[in-house]
Amino acid sequence: MTIENLIYQFKEEKNFNPSHANDLLDYIQKCYIEEKLSISEYKKLFCELDKMQAEKPLSYFIKTCPYERINLPG
Repeated sequence: MTIENLIYQFKEEKNFNPSHANDLLDYIQKCYIEEKLSISEYKKLFCELDKMQAEKPLSYFIKTCPYERINLPG
């Protein structure tokens, strides 16, 4: 799948245009979890979105990972 196809699918499902590459990053993660994308498709699209500087907001990491460091037994 290409970025163009991804944008088309996004628009078809959401009924609006993605405003940023971050919207597409969220979308491919959702599609991967729902098994609509294979791991190879996900990785390819992720790399393309990474080049477009897509990223999760800092608040996402604060909410999902409240610990700065986890010490594992040795």
